[in-house]
Amino acid sequence: MALFTLLEIIHIAITVAVVSYIFSGLSKNYQTDPFQRYSRFFDWEDFKFTMIIASPGIILHELAHKFIGVGFGLQATYQVWPTGLVIGVLLKLFGSGFILLAPGYVLISGANALQSSLTAFAGPATNLMLWVGATYLLKHMKNISHKKAVGLSLLQGINKWLFIFNMIPLPPLDGFKVFAPLITAFF
Repeated sequence: MALFTLLEIIHIAITVAVVSYIFSGLSKNYQTDPFQRYSRFFDWEDFKFTMIIASPGIILHELAHKFIGVGFGLQATYQVWPTGLVIGVLLKLFGSGFILLAPGYVLISGANALQSSLTAFAGPATNLMLWVGATYLLKHMKNISHKKAVGLSLLQGINKWLFIFNMIPLPPLDGFKVFAPLITAFF
C-alpha cells in the first residue's frame, strides 16, 4: 500500500500553491524600501520566496498528523478543505490584514483517545519546533544576509501564529482534538 495516494499528492500541491499565495506579500513588511507596498494580487518572485518559507509550516504540520496516525497503524488521509482555502484567498483579496488558514486536514480513522490526542498534537508540535528553531537561528547566527534574516523572521512568525491558532481548544482546531479526547477519557 502506498503511503500517499495520487489524490493526496494533488491536494498537497493545491494547498502549497494557495497557502503560498495567501502568505505572499508578507516579506514586503521587512523590506528596506518604504515605498514597497504589500500587494493583494500577485508577484511571482514573492510567491516563490513565500512558497519556500510558508509551505513547510503547513505541509509538515499536516504530514506530522498523517505519519503519527500511520505510525499507530491508523488510516490517515490528507484532504484539502476548499472552503478554508477560499476564505483565506478572499481575506487576502479584500486586504483584511487577517490570515485565517484552514487549508485541509488529515482524516484519521479508528483512533483511541490517546492516539487521537497525540495525532492531533503532532501538527502544532511541528510548528512549535519550527518557531523555536527559527528563533534560535535568528539569535545565534552571525553575519546573516538580509534575505535569510527576512526568511527566518517570516518562518518564525508564521509558525508561531500556526502553533497558537491551532492550539485554541475549539472545534475543528487541533487544540480541541488534543484536549477533548483526554478530558472525556479521564472524567
